[in-house]
Amino acid sequence: MPAFLHRLGRLAFRRRRRMLALWLALVAAAVVCMTAFGGTGKLDNTFSIPGSESQRALDRMKTDFPTFSGTSAQIVFTATDSQKVTDPADSARIRAALGAAASAPQVAKVVSPFDAHTISADGTTAVAQVRYEVPQSALEPNALDALKSAVSGANQQGMRVDVGGSAFGNAPSESHRSDIIGVGVALVILTLTFGSLLTAGIPVVTALFGVATAIFGALSLTGTVSISSTAQSLALMIGLAVGIDYALFIVSRHRFHLAHGMEPEESAALAVGTAGSAVVFAGLTVVIAMTGLTVVGIPYLTAMGLAAAGAVLIAVLVATTLLPAILGFAGTRLTPGPGSRAMRREQAVGGAGEDAVGATGDSLASATGENVLSGTGDNVAGGTGDNVAGGTGESVAGGPGESIASRTGESVAGGTGEHVASRTGEHVAGAAANAAERWFRLVTRRPLLTLVAVVASLGALAWPAHDMRLALPDNGTAPTSSSQRIAFDRVGEKLGPGFNGPLLVLADTSHSSDPATAAQRVAATIGALPDVATVGKPVANPATHTALIQVIPDSAPSDPATKTLVNSIRDDRAAILRDTGATVQVTGSTAVSVDVAAKLNSALIPFAAVVIGLSLLLLLLVFRSLVVPLKAAAGFLLSIAATLGAVVGVFQLGHLGSLIGVDTTGPVSSFLPIILLAVLFGLAMDYEVFLVSRMRESYLHTGNPLGAVHSGARHSGRVVTAAALIMTSVFAAFLTSDSTMLKQIAFALAAGVLLDAFVIRMTFVPAVLALTRHAAWWLPKWLERRLPDLDIEGDRLGPAPTAPESVALTPSTAD
Repeated sequence: MPAFLHRLGRLAFRRRRRMLALWLALVAAAVVCMTAFGGTGKLDNTFSIPGSESQRALDRMKTDFPTFSGTSAQIVFTATDSQKVTDPADSARIRAALGAAASAPQVAKVVSPFDAHTISADGTTAVAQVRYEVPQSALEPNALDALKSAVSGANQQGMRVDVGGSAFGNAPSESHRSDIIGVGVALVILTLTFGSLLTAGIPVVTALFGVATAIFGALSLTGTVSISSTAQSLALMIGLAVGIDYALFIVSRHRFHLAHGMEPEESAALAVGTAGSAVVFAGLTVVIAMTGLTVVGIPYLTAMGLAAAGAVLIAVLVATTLLPAILGFAGTRLTPGPGSRAMRREQAVGGAGEDAVGATGDSLASATGENVLSGTGDNVAGGTGDNVAGGTGESVAGGPGESIASRTGESVAGGTGEHVASRTGEHVAGAAANAAERWFRLVTRRPLLTLVAVVASLGALAWPAHDMRLALPDNGTAPTSSSQRIAFDRVGEKLGPGFNGPLLVLADTSHSSDPATAAQRVAATIGALPDVATVGKPVANPATHTALIQVIPDSAPSDPATKTLVNSIRDDRAAILRDTGATVQVTGSTAVSVDVAAKLNSALIPFAAVVIGLSLLLLLLVFRSLVVPLKAAAGFLLSIAATLGAVVGVFQLGHLGSLIGVDTTGPVSSFLPIILLAVLFGLAMDYEVFLVSRMRESYLHTGNPLGAVHSGARHSGRVVTAAALIMTSVFAAFLTSDSTMLKQIAFALAAGVLLDAFVIRMTFVPAVLALTRHAAWWLPKWLERRLPDLDIEGDRLGPAPTAPESVALTPSTAD
C-alpha cells in the first residue's frame, strides 16, 4: 500500500489542476443531486425497530386504527389570573381554538379535553390531543408551525397556550453555527502548530471539500433512504474532525521533508506514502467500526453509522488525492523560513535532536561513511575537546569535551558498532527536549506510579457509569424556553407525568366469543397492575376484531418504573389470553423507546467484543507485538468507561451541566454507548498508530526501549497533541446544539478524545512501554513468521531525510 500511495501522491501532485477540477466536479454533482432528489426537508427523525413488538403493533394500527398510527401533538391550555378553563369565556376560546386546529394541515382528528376529561383537578389546565395519520417524518415542514398559529388566538389575557407532544420530539438539530466554531478553533490550533497561516489553512480547506461532498451526497439520498438530522450532524462532526486531522498528519510529514531539503514533489509523494498509509489504516478502522452499526438492525442507527462511515471514507480519499494536489499548488512556500522557529523545530526533531541516530536510524557516521569511533572505543571528542558537528553546525554532544554518548559519560560505540544512544534513554542532542518528550520523560521516570495514578483517576471518573440509565430523548430534555418543553412540564405537573408518554395496548379479540367483553376485561386486568394511573375506554374496530386501549402510567416516559410496566403487561399476555381469549401487544412512543433500548443493550457487549478483538488483531499485525495490542485495548476500555462516567455525571446527575447548557437531568441516549464505542475505537487507533509506530521504528534501529519511547514523543507528540485538540474542539463546538442527543454525543466524543489522547496515549502508553521495556516489542518466532508485514509507515519507500546532511566529523577532529 505505501508504494501505491506514493505513486498516487506523485500523480496528484503532477496533475494537480485536473485533480482539483475533479473534486470541484464531485462537490457540484452532489449539490445537484441533493437539489433534485433530496434535501434537508426530507430528513426522517422517526425511531423504528423492525420486527419488534411495538413496531408490529404500529404497522397493524395503520390499517385498523389509522388516526392512532401517526404522530400526535398536545395543545395545553392554562388559565391564569385565578380563572379556570371551565369558565364560560375560557371554554369558548378553547373550543374556537380547537376548531381552528382541526383545519390545520394534515390534522386527522382533534380530541377535546372536555370530551376526553383531560382537565386538571384544580381546573386550571386542559390538554387537547391532535392526531395525525402520518409519522413525524412525513409531516410537512410548516405543519407544526401552522398548528401553533391556528391556536394562537386563544393566547390572550387570562389564557396561555403551549403546543407540544411527540410530534415535536427529535426536532431537527441545527449545526451550522457549530461547524463554523469548530473550523475557527481548528484554524487557530493549526496556525500555532505550524507557525504559518498558509500551512494551517490547507488541512481546513481539504476537510471542507470532504465534508461538503459527504453531506451533500448524504442529503441527496433523503428522498429514497431514511436519514435523520442527527445522522447528518454526526457525519458533519466526524468528517470535519478526521478530515482536518488526517490532513494534519500528512502536511506535518511533508513540511518535515521540506525543512530538510527535499524537493516538493518527492516530499508530497513520500508523505502520502508514509503518513498517508497510516491515515488509510486508521480511516478504514473507523469505517469498519461505523459500518458495523448496521448489524444492530435499527434503521436510525444504521443511517448514523453509514453516514459517518461515508464521511470518513471521503476524508481518506481527500487526504490521499486532493491534498497532494493542493501541496503542489503551494510548492516551496510551505518550507519553513531559514532561521525561523518552525525551521529550528523541524531540524531539532529530524536531525541532531534524534536519539543519536538520524531519521533513518543509521549509526552516527563520518562523512566517508565510516563509523565515528574506531575499534579502540575512544570517545570522539573527549581527547581534543572539539564537538562532532553535523551539517547543521549544531554540536552532537551537550558541550565541549563531552562524549557523543549520553550524560552518563558512556562512549558512543566501541568496536561493537553500537548506535549512539545511552541505555538510560537520554537523547544525545544539544537541542532541548520538546514539551512532548519532557512529558514522556516525566511519566516514564516512575512508570508504575504513573499507571496507578491513571487507573485510579479514570476509575473514579468511570464510577457513575454503573448507574447509567438509557432511554430515547423526549420533550422533557428540550430547551426550557421551547413550547414543547413548557407543555411537557405543565402536563406532568397538573395531570401526572404519565400523560406525557401514554402506552397503547392493541388487543386482538378475533378468537374471543365476545370481543367487546374481552376488551373490557383486558382493560380491567391492565388497570390492576402497579404504576397504572388510568386506563381509557377500549376503542374497538368491529371489522378487524381489534381494540385499542390507552394506558396512562403513574411515572414519566423515561422513568424505570414505566419500563417495568411495559414488561409487566407483556409478561401477563399468557394470562390475558387464557382469561379473555385476546392477544395483546404494547406500543406507542414509550414502548418503542423501551424496545430500542433493550435491543441496543443486548447488542452492546457483542459489539464491544468485536471492536476490541478487531483492535487486538489490527495492532498485532501493525506492531508485531503482544504487549502493544493488549495495553492499547486496556487503555481503550479505560477511556470508554471514564467517558461514560463523565456523561452520566453531567447529563444524568447534573454535575457541571450548566457550563454546557444542560438545564435538566435525564437518562443517557440509548444510542450513545454503541456510537461512542465505534467512533472512539477508530480515533484511538489513529493516535496509537501515529505515536507508537515512531517508537517501534526507533526501537528497531537502536534496541533501546526507553529511548524509543522518548523518540516517539519527540517526533509525533506535537502533531498528535494538535490533532487531539482539533478533534476535541470540533466535537465540543456541537455542544451548542439544541438537540439533547447530539449534545450528549458531542460531549462524549470530545471527552473521549481528550481522555484517550492525553491520559491513555500520552501517559498510560509510555508508562506501560517503559515498564515492560524489551518485552513490549517481543513476539513469538512462530507467530512472527506467520504474520504479514503491513509496513504501515512505508519503511520500504526509502529513508526519510535527516538533518541537511548526515552528522560528519569536523576537520579538527577528523584526524
